[in-house]
Amino acid sequence: MALTEISIRGAREHNLKGIDLDIPRDQLVVITGLSGSGKSTLAFDTIYAEGQRKYMESLSAYARQFLDQMQKPDVESIEGLPPTIAIEQRGVSHNPRSTVATTTEIYDYLRLLFARAGQPRCWHTDPKTQKTCGLPIESQSATMIIDHVMDLAEGTRLMVLAPVIRGKKGHHKEVFEGMLRQGFVRARVDGEIMDLREITESKAGTPFTTQKARYQKHSIEAVVDRIVVRDSGAGSGGSSEQDGDIDPLRQRVADAVELSLKLADGLVIISSQPPTPNSQSPTSTWSDALFSENYACTVHPECSLEDLEPRLFSFNSPYGACPTCAGLGTVFEFDPDLVVPDGSLSISDGAIAAWRQKGSKRMNVFYSRMIRKLCRNFDIDKDVPFKKLTKRLQRIVLEGTNERDEKQFGKSFEGVIPNLQRRFETTDSDWAKQFLSTYLSESPCETCGKARLRPAALNVFLEAPGSKRTKKKTMPVQRYNIADVTAMTIEDAADFFDRLKLNKEGTQIAEPILKEIKARLGFMLSVGLGYLNLSRNTGSLSGGESQRIRLATQVGSGLVGCCYVLDEPTIGLHQRDNERLIKTLRHLTDIGNTVLVVEHDEDTINASDWLIDIGPGPGRHGGTVVAHGPLNDVKLDRNSLTAKYLRGDEEVHVPEQRRKLDHDKPLAVLGARHNNLKGIDVDFPLGGIVTVTGVSGSGKSTLVNQVLLKATKKKLLGSKVKPGLHDKLTGWANIDRIIEVDQSPIGRTPRSNPATYTGVFDLIRDLFTKTKESKIRGYKPGRFSFNVKGGRCESCQGQGVKKIEMHFLPDVFVECDVCKGKRYNRETLEITYRGKTIADVLDMTIEEALGFFDSFSDVKRLLTALNDVGLSYVQLGQASTTLSGGEAQRVKLATELGKRSTGHTLYVLDEPTTGLHFADVKKLVSVLDRLADQGNTVVLIEHNMDVIKCSDWLIDLGPEGGDRGGTIVTAGTPEAVAECEASYTGKYLREHLPAVVA
Repeated sequence: MALTEISIRGAREHNLKGIDLDIPRDQLVVITGLSGSGKSTLAFDTIYAEGQRKYMESLSAYARQFLDQMQKPDVESIEGLPPTIAIEQRGVSHNPRSTVATTTEIYDYLRLLFARAGQPRCWHTDPKTQKTCGLPIESQSATMIIDHVMDLAEGTRLMVLAPVIRGKKGHHKEVFEGMLRQGFVRARVDGEIMDLREITESKAGTPFTTQKARYQKHSIEAVVDRIVVRDSGAGSGGSSEQDGDIDPLRQRVADAVELSLKLADGLVIISSQPPTPNSQSPTSTWSDALFSENYACTVHPECSLEDLEPRLFSFNSPYGACPTCAGLGTVFEFDPDLVVPDGSLSISDGAIAAWRQKGSKRMNVFYSRMIRKLCRNFDIDKDVPFKKLTKRLQRIVLEGTNERDEKQFGKSFEGVIPNLQRRFETTDSDWAKQFLSTYLSESPCETCGKARLRPAALNVFLEAPGSKRTKKKTMPVQRYNIADVTAMTIEDAADFFDRLKLNKEGTQIAEPILKEIKARLGFMLSVGLGYLNLSRNTGSLSGGESQRIRLATQVGSGLVGCCYVLDEPTIGLHQRDNERLIKTLRHLTDIGNTVLVVEHDEDTINASDWLIDIGPGPGRHGGTVVAHGPLNDVKLDRNSLTAKYLRGDEEVHVPEQRRKLDHDKPLAVLGARHNNLKGIDVDFPLGGIVTVTGVSGSGKSTLVNQVLLKATKKKLLGSKVKPGLHDKLTGWANIDRIIEVDQSPIGRTPRSNPATYTGVFDLIRDLFTKTKESKIRGYKPGRFSFNVKGGRCESCQGQGVKKIEMHFLPDVFVECDVCKGKRYNRETLEITYRGKTIADVLDMTIEEALGFFDSFSDVKRLLTALNDVGLSYVQLGQASTTLSGGEAQRVKLATELGKRSTGHTLYVLDEPTTGLHFADVKKLVSVLDRLADQGNTVVLIEHNMDVIKCSDWLIDLGPEGGDRGGTIVTAGTPEAVAECEASYTGKYLREHLPAVVA
């Protein structure tokens, strides 16, 4: 009998209180509840962890030692659990080589498509006209290769080489022995000519027998013949007599070339050395030209290919990667904008920041003398602002003199940037390298233009008519290389492959490849990612985008009978795109999978087949099932806080009156054109809550995080981070602080926690030092730190647990047997404050600590801030690595909230509602209101309608994502935006503003 339910009995992981629960299989199940109530614990730490653990146990002990083992969750039993797949909110790889195309495997299929159906063309570029040849690269016959050799100048020394091994690992003993048996005497091994007899007669029998050399890549070429080009066809050591019409030299070259082509599967290398005067010995280096019977340009035979293989199009392979940037597409160079950050300063006032004394605007003594000499030699007024110097003088200062400058002035100057580059390359000081690196910025590689590949790969093309978006009736056929395709958005790429034109043979070859590519593109379109470029670096994706990419990959796999566990897949998704995401999730259930979604989004909850509400409160107050069952049944439950919001009994109320913002002196970004922004001018009025909205990919994060935030930091704090492209930033003088509250972890080690991050632990340690016993013993605040020697337990070094490695079993963390998990030594724990030790205080929740320290205003202020942002359930000493992105963001917000406000602070938050229940959003709105009521400005990126409707001013970007976004659709109060017919945000906002509905 088939199992129809996942039966969980006695789940006690983290704060779960012995949950017994039956979850129907093959349905869309949403798990919701207050933040910290235990949703993720049930879904990931219990259900997913047990499913993975059972799968791991099916593997051999040898295989398990190479995998990350998961701890057995604290649960009595889980029956009917299918294989589990987690699609979490974590970010994808931050490797600069990882892109959307590589992550989804689309790039692998593209490489195969171009290798098998692409048309290679000559990439030879005329140095004078800078025009590329562009002729089709075709196979070269032996005759063409011989003709090329015969055209070499008289006296040219050459070797005809057969490349039998090219870039392969191994000792290659049998290759050397085989060449000797065939009569060859010499071979070129990794660029060095060697005698085959000496190699094979040696004790080792090969130069690659060492452990290190054996696992390195080697190239071996048999020396077929060595020839010196003579007139009248006389070869090296040959006769000048001719036998009829036969040219001895040509015949000798022909024999050598044909033998090489046969021996090396159609390849031959002609290594030549230009002729030198008779009185001199050859000094020129040897240059190689590879010829192939497969691919070569008829006009420029040096532009030849071994063969079209997928590795030629890989920027992770030395055979395909651009040699300048090693396949990264960008290089780090000294940036003139960072070297001279303020052009209004004169040279004497310290315009050249890189030559200033540390922490001062005064010039370094050594460079001060150099600058005076520079100004004297080149007639530069050192008191004139740098930006008012002529372009030529600016170039001389930054880049140094050229021949024309030296001829005119009779003097030379190295230049600031060459000086910095030389120092960076030659110094052995880590401090100096770190200092100089602050003036480096990433810039596109000049060789490949960010395409990452070498010219041979970028000159293989596919052809297709112009885009369907053009209004022309006839669309000319255009050529596209692999970089052109990856530069497209997913939506444009799907259109391109529909337009692709191939010949009969190419169509047959490409059919299975195109099927896979189109399927993957279709899946990503279905989850609302059509605006992403295939070449987009995965490190720049949001958590929601990376999660949906993994979701699209799983949909494409077509697995059946699995249990998918997702963590808030609607993050970063506009309401307009929710329907497509839900349709994708529904597809997974329709083909026979169970989908468990941890979610707060109302649209997703209303689309569920089964709803589980965990609560009733957060932390220790949660961990029980408040209600579960079909959606309509849970809505009727009077004990469920979620049901109250779904029914409309509870809601986030629209403010009765909007704040009056300062529109006369706004913080304004002029000419923002970074990424997809279309040179827009945006005003951020001060003194209230300003929310930037728009569909996914419309340019919100680019505008706020890349342009506004970085530009303001540069102006206000002197930050060396280069902002996104824009013309000007105005109004920044009206703010005195800028606070970025993002979702990055508050710490990367378990030693970091909310108490240490907010600074409240410093105040608490001071309280303990003021106790009578501490004063008698002479204890200082450091005694109560678990990060330094003195008061901590040295057995576990203040961590409270010890890590025991178990080889092929999961690592086991056991409680320290000395301090019993308290982190401190016995002497420190003898000090108590109101009956509590320092370890007891760290174990308190925010809620408990707030009552305990009620009489200390400074401590209470910080704890109140943590409590107000909805973190009452978090322990003071809870490791930062266990906090979610949303919780980490709220800890940062509370830290700033606990400080005394100046009333002129700019707060920047990116989707602060991540991980928040309806009730938590209500708390967040009240916190943001408090910040704005003090005269501060809060700039948000948000999709949550409860936050949007409570904002004072909206800036709606769009109208679409990607290339069709980047403009301001409308800006104004929520009521004004709701009335805009062109705004997608306005369409959904109307439902939340009853007064607008008419």
